[in-house]
Amino acid sequence: MAQPAPQAHPVPQHVFQAQSQLAAALAQSEGQAFDLLKAPWADVEKAVTKLLGGAFQVNRQEHQALALGVAGAFASRMAAEHQAFWFPNRDSPEGATLGFPQAIIMLSPFGAVMDAMGQGKLARLEDLAADIRRSLGQVRFGGANAAAPLGQPNLGPVDYQRLFDPGFLQFVVLDPNKTKSTLEAKPDALARDVKDALGRTQPPLPPEAKQQFEGQIVMSLQRLEATKPLADQVERAPRLAELIAHMVATVGGTGCAPEEFWHEIVLPLLFIGVPQQFPPLDEDEVQAFQQGAEPLALFVDVVPHSHPAPEEGLLGAFEMTEIGLAHPAFARVGALRLIQINPARLKPLLEQFDPDKTADVVRRFTAYVAEKAGKPTEETPQGKEMLQAALMLLSDLKRAATTVQGGQLCLRRLTEAEAASEQALALVRRALQGGRIILT
Repeated sequence: MAQPAPQAHPVPQHVFQAQSQLAAALAQSEGQAFDLLKAPWADVEKAVTKLLGGAFQVNRQEHQALALGVAGAFASRMAAEHQAFWFPNRDSPEGATLGFPQAIIMLSPFGAVMDAMGQGKLARLEDLAADIRRSLGQVRFGGANAAAPLGQPNLGPVDYQRLFDPGFLQFVVLDPNKTKSTLEAKPDALARDVKDALGRTQPPLPPEAKQQFEGQIVMSLQRLEATKPLADQVERAPRLAELIAHMVATVGGTGCAPEEFWHEIVLPLLFIGVPQQFPPLDEDEVQAFQQGAEPLALFVDVVPHSHPAPEEGLLGAFEMTEIGLAHPAFARVGALRLIQINPARLKPLLEQFDPDKTADVVRRFTAYVAEKAGKPTEETPQGKEMLQAALMLLSDLKRAATTVQGGQLCLRRLTEAEAASEQALALVRRALQGGRIILT
């Protein structure tokens, strides 16, 4: 299989393969090499239409594959002209999005190509490129609409991923009545409530944090149509609607952690339970321990589940039939970051969960592996921190899922930046949910 050419910011493998396959198909169809990076988009459209054998159909998988190849070419043009780069983004259909170093501009090349080809006007990509060129020019020359001050360091894939990739998760419990009343409220009323809460937090928010929340939440609410309930405008501002529901209706929940940590460590601990015996170890597993593998990682990899878990599904813990909407209005949102979870599978396991017993079984497993490997156990700070974090998250989840009566257990996706600001957001949430003190 061909590999992307080495570069500072690699192209996602599946995008590179789609682009390579498209280039090969066009060369065969046209009888000569076809330059996807320089040919006018009108010529690209004619050549691709010939391959399709007719009009582009958005629902046909083979047509989508060709569109992904065109998207790769469009991204390559942006990289050549503006040093644009791919960064991981779970919200994107292709699993990655294009970012630009000189200004915060996100582009889904696949989405842009699908829209253009669906309209039979691939030349629209040049219009889009011109818009990006104009926006970046304003930044470079300090125009009135510049997205960032001159002299600001260029952004990279890590910066974009931190800001936009919802790679962190937390479980929250929503009060369904509050969720309903919040989403059925008018944006101007919600904006007033949030602005009032920002002035009543205890301890007070730092001025920069208060200003940030006002810009991101209050002003965003004020930009919506004042006469329509928030529920009627979720397509226009899905992230805002989810955030407001969380701020007003959340009555319990867990801390935030990377999705991989929940999937690979935290939830497997719950399904494994507290076994009395451990399975035989093979040579590779013993060798991994001898070479420094964390015992906790080996534990969740080696020890079978005591309780059945879905082979597929969300986080290896929930069937797709166990996932729902926190409010009917969210049915109109494509990529949800707030979803309701049926807790029936987890509740019995959480009721049995005891952090001390789980910690003890991990210690016993560590001693078991050490004996088989002939190597003394040495607890590492990283391993200790990882186990403590997992036990804390499970304890939070147990408290939220088993003690809050009548609530909706939901899974909330956040970016790393949002996870970092969750502590400050909690202060606003408490002020928003608390009653006002009126002096007479």
